[in-house]
Amino acid sequence: MELIPAIDIRGGRCVQLVQGDYGREKVYGDDPVAMAARWTSLGAKRLHVVDLDAARAGRAVNDGVVRRIIEEAGVPVQVSGGVRNVAGIDGWVAAGAMRVIIGTLAVEQPGAVTEAVQRHGDRIAVAVDARDGRAAVKGWTEDSETPVDGFIREMARRGARHFIYTDIARDGMLQHLDFAALRRALATIADTGTASTLIYSGGVTAVEDVVALSEYELEGAIVGTALYDGRMDLELALAALATGNGTG
Repeated sequence: MELIPAIDIRGGRCVQLVQGDYGREKVYGDDPVAMAARWTSLGAKRLHVVDLDAARAGRAVNDGVVRRIIEEAGVPVQVSGGVRNVAGIDGWVAAGAMRVIIGTLAVEQPGAVTEAVQRHGDRIAVAVDARDGRAAVKGWTEDSETPVDGFIREMARRGARHFIYTDIARDGMLQHLDFAALRRALATIADTGTASTLIYSGGVTAVEDVVALSEYELEGAIVGTALYDGRMDLELALAALATGNGTG
């Protein structure tokens, strides 16, 4: 399992939101490119980059900064935020993104997922942004009527083989993990009969959480606020992940 630092960008700066609430923002730096370099220097092998402005607006906003991270980070970068059409997906693939993550587009236009996977295969991931059992859309500012379980099954049927599951209620709250929700998501994926992978996000607070997650069949875990506020040391977390020792 990989431990993947999140770089959330709003107004050109590194921020973290609480439960995806744009009114509850804390700024952690003015240079997302430098932040990417910081995490890679400490051992990160992949980065999760989110254009929060784009997610809300439905169009590219901080794309210049994101492109610089892709070009300069020296590790694979998965990109999320505001990708609302196949042309946008094509653009990020051409820019060198390891994965392009689609959420709102997948909920509102499922056929686009089929086309995207046919065009780009493993470079497509679907965001499962879960709130009260349903998929949230448009930068988590709106809830859909789409049940999470049914959404995962539909996306797998359309060819998606990579999922990013986020527990919105725990995102940025530093309240550890909801393992019941994680097990349910994994069971749903298993029920599809596909060789699909899951990356977990939301509430990863301590090194012990990382080690506990490594006991599941996960591709990775995304961590944001715990790194930025110093509750988790990335080097110690990576070392603990390597040894399976939650005490670091």
